Amino acid sequence: MEPNQHELYEYARNRIQQKKRLFQHFIVFVIGCVFLFAANHILSYHDETNWWIWVASLWCCLFVFHVIKVLITDSFMNKNWERAQIDKLMLKQTKKIEQLKNDLENAKSNL
Repeated sequence: MEPNQHELYEYARNRIQQKKRLFQHFIVFVIGCVFLFAANHILSYHDETNWWIWVASLWCCLFVFHVIKVLITDSFMNKNWERAQIDKLMLKQTKKIEQLKNDLENAKSNL
């Protein structure tokens, strides 16, 4: 397999793995909420309050953060974005080094 193809394969495999974990998180979330509801109402565990709603809401927020990370953030902040940022920073550092060299040469010539 060529390096380019291997890189594309690895990226696709990682994205599929992320989406698979997201789907697993959703399934665990739904089953967990059903269990929390059952524990609160059917098993009468502290049934004077609806505590399961608070736990499910917190868990839902965490799931939404997971969705945002997988479907939004990681879709545009991928390897290409990382490379572009690295190239940009390296170019900036190279320009600074050249400027410092020029300043040093100017200072030497003025002496």
